[in-house]
This record gives sequence, C-alpha cells and structure tokens, in this order.
Amino acid sequence: MRIHCLGGGLVGSFVTRKLHEAGMEVHLYDIVERETPATFHLGDASAADHSAADFVVNMVPGSIGHRVLNVLHQQGHRIVDLSFSETTPDQLPNGPGVVLWDVGIAPGLSNMLVALAHRELGVLDNVTIKVGGNPAEPDAEWSYMAPFSPHDVIAEYTRPARIVRDGKSTIVPAMAELHTINANGRTMEAFLTDGLRSLIDLPASSMGEYTVRWPGHIQRYQTTELSPDELVDAWRLDPERPEFTWMEVRVEGNGQVRTWTVEDEGNDGDSSMARTTGLVTFACVVAWSQQELFSEGIHPPEDLPTEVIKNVIQTLEVEGVRIETSSKSN
Repeated sequence: MRIHCLGGGLVGSFVTRKLHEAGMEVHLYDIVERETPATFHLGDASAADHSAADFVVNMVPGSIGHRVLNVLHQQGHRIVDLSFSETTPDQLPNGPGVVLWDVGIAPGLSNMLVALAHRELGVLDNVTIKVGGNPAEPDAEWSYMAPFSPHDVIAEYTRPARIVRDGKSTIVPAMAELHTINANGRTMEAFLTDGLRSLIDLPASSMGEYTVRWPGHIQRYQTTELSPDELVDAWRLDPERPEFTWMEVRVEGNGQVRTWTVEDEGNDGDSSMARTTGLVTFACVVAWSQQELFSEGIHPPEDLPTEVIKNVIQTLEVEGVRIETSSKSN
C-alpha cells in the first residue's frame, strides 16, 4: 500500500511516521526539508506526480489546503483531508476523486462521537463540543503555544462561527459566548469558534463548538497590536514545555445524555495535539486501506461506519489517549 503524505508539520510528520511504522510504503512531500523515516520529496506537493499513490493524505496548512485538495480531486485520487481550509471540501467542483475530510480531533473525532449518539438516540436536542490544546500551566504572557499552524489558529479566532440555535443554522462572531468551564479540575475559558462545519447538516435543536484556553488568553488577543506574523512567533511551540489536549463532547437527545471526555499530555516526544489529531487521521487511512469505505463522493467523518468509528476510538486508547464515556438519563 503506497501512501503520499502532503505536509510534514507537527501533525503531518507524526501521521507519516505512524503509517511507516504500520508497514506501508510512505512518501512525504513538503517545501522544506523534514526528518522522516519515509521517502522524502522536496517541492510543491500539489505539482508532484501522485499517480502511483493508493491514497493521498492532505495535511498542508489551511490557507492552501483547498487549492491542493482541488488539484488532487480533479486527478481522481482517494484522499484523506486534514487541511481544515475555510472552504470546505463539500464545495469542490465535480471531479473523479473520493474524499474523506476533517479527520482530526475536532473536527473529526468530535463528529464521529456525535454521529454515534445520533444513531443511538435518534434525536439531537443539544450538542456541545469543547476542545483545546494548551500548556499544562498558564504564564504571565499568552498562556498558549500553537500546536499546529499558528495562522490556522488566527483563522479560528477571526472566522465567524456557524452554530445551531432553535433548530436553525445561524452565524455569530468568533469568540462569542465566552464563559468559564472546568476542564478536568482546571479553571479555563471557552468561546465559540467555527468548528462544527459538516455537523451543521445534522438535525439538532442546539449545537456549538467552543475553543478552550487559559483565562485571559483571548482577552489579550482581542486587544493585541501584534501582527499575525508576530503572533506566530509569540505562540511558537516549545517542545520542552509540558502541554495537554482536552475535549468534551456532550450530546443530549431523547431524554438521554452521552458524554465523552478525551485527554492527552503527549508521549515520547510527540505532542498531545499531534497524537490526538494524527491518530485519528492514521486510523482512518488504515481503515480505508483495509476495506473500501467509499467508492465515490465527498464524505465528512460522520459518514464513517460505526465499526470504523469504534476502531478509531480503540486506536487512540491503545496509544494511551484517555477517553472516558458516560451515559445517563436527562
């Protein structure tokens, strides 16, 4: 099985390595040199020859993700997309490719968990997703390190958020509904961001995704005079600094409540965001390589079969990511 991975950043390099360790023939494409056990190709990933690939994994930054995906789609590839571009893949023009998109932690695993609840409960009254990757302890500055492309983080903070209220899709400013939460004993803050994406299409009375940060971080962002490039430098990841990723998915429906809590602190030099995001991507590539999940079309994570979603969850748990579930009457 030959896999072409496009983009070798924090998550891309992790996914590439996991696929290589799984015994696949992996080729990594990037415009900067990367240390990788895979066969490396330096240059524009979208201009490279991918005709020999069984699957292409698009992990370039969101700013170019849709352009690259469109090229791959028109070439007719089977594509797993993790670029999280503002223009979602369901807006692609017709093409011969087959796409599974948004296969990270959120969107991605969050969509899969909501899909499981929807299949079991039949009705979605309220869906709340809270997620964030942050330093283990706050500091006197930003209390934040960008675990993926900092420009994509800025896009999260500035892109209006699509949510569901009273059964209807609506748009609110990013960073709305700022409130304090308890994230496994940590007092943190959550605010709306545009992370629902394809989940908007599931019928629900209320739905929203919230980004989680240490108190004061988003207020500092709202008043900063730093340029985006200066923020990229200020938020640079310090691999020596402890950090964690935490997510809570809570679904109410048909008089029942389903809650999943996901948490990781990284392991063996891999950051928690690389692990929680990349393991989902890795598991989806493996699943598709083992069975023909999709033969045509553009598919969000919630289209995955239940057994594949459960295998994704199991993959994370085997790798040491903690996933706690609870079920109770409302």
